[in-house]
Amino acid sequence: MLNSDRRPLRMAAFFLLLAVLLTACSRTGTETLRYELYVFGTLVNVTLWEVQPEEGEVAITELNEAFQRMHHDWHAWKPGPLVDINRAIARGESTEVIPSLVPIIEQSKVLERRSDGLFNPAIGGLLSIWGFQSDQPPSGPPPASEAIAEWVEQAPSMENVHLDGNVLTSDNPAVQLDFGAFAKGYAVDLAIRHLRERGIENAIVNAGGDLRAIGSKGEKPWRVGVRHPQGGGVMAAIEVRDDESVFTSGNYERYREHEGVHYPHILDPRTGMPIESVTSVTVIHDNGAEADAAATALIVAGPKEWHRIAEQMGIRYVMLVDDGGTIYMNPAMAERVDLQGDAAQNVELSQSL
Repeated sequence: MLNSDRRPLRMAAFFLLLAVLLTACSRTGTETLRYELYVFGTLVNVTLWEVQPEEGEVAITELNEAFQRMHHDWHAWKPGPLVDINRAIARGESTEVIPSLVPIIEQSKVLERRSDGLFNPAIGGLLSIWGFQSDQPPSGPPPASEAIAEWVEQAPSMENVHLDGNVLTSDNPAVQLDFGAFAKGYAVDLAIRHLRERGIENAIVNAGGDLRAIGSKGEKPWRVGVRHPQGGGVMAAIEVRDDESVFTSGNYERYREHEGVHYPHILDPRTGMPIESVTSVTVIHDNGAEADAAATALIVAGPKEWHRIAEQMGIRYVMLVDDGGTIYMNPAMAERVDLQGDAAQNVELSQSL
């Protein structure tokens, strides 16, 4: 989810950016430049290879400004354009959509259809019921079953959202848009596009462990680690080829806790309940937004349905870890990952995809 307190975030991002830029500018020649921003409630690390420091400075300054605009415009529960849209939907009114949100809504509609509704950005009302539209981790007992059942009966969906140019209407007042399930992927895609427009061809943009990389690091490909969802540490290493995204959705970091029970933040739109049978899904894809959305949808799909949903969403590489520690992979993914430690001892290899 997008973090809410924009002014402290802007200040944190500015000072982090300034400190790194001063370090970068003290060197000469083309080299590896590393920058660290704080936005979307997470650290965003940008690494540039064979870029002059002054070029990197301009690119990252512009990128930071773009990220801060996204943070404001896409926020689902603090004053801003998306909150205004959701209030209009709840009143049954049409509303104008700012230009930057139009393609996000359009892509969300496509991805929801391809996922059979398992990726559902109209789920904001359910997230609010569970307490996940908040800057602080929710606590206390889970919400009343009646409230969850009422939301499920209303069945909010992106199919209820209609765009005519930049005018949005909805035939379901229970729709509340929340793009947290793929905002990082969409933002990373925009960041890569921005860097390329600046002539930068070798870079990696890592938003809290979800990333997209282009080019290479000299003669070597970018090599990234995938966190183990049970106990931390690195579960697998992946070499990223030329232009690929690696995204992981997991239920081990954000959750509601009550009397020692964890209620993960990834919710099944069909039941209104948290997903507990799957702890993480990692996908490799050529598009960050699609990878981000697919990772969420595949967690909801679980071990029985992930093959079908991955195929419908055009995802070739998938690694799923269930709550018992079993790792499910298709053959294409098995060729790409280098499992670390004892992770390879509990693998189920699918013959599909």
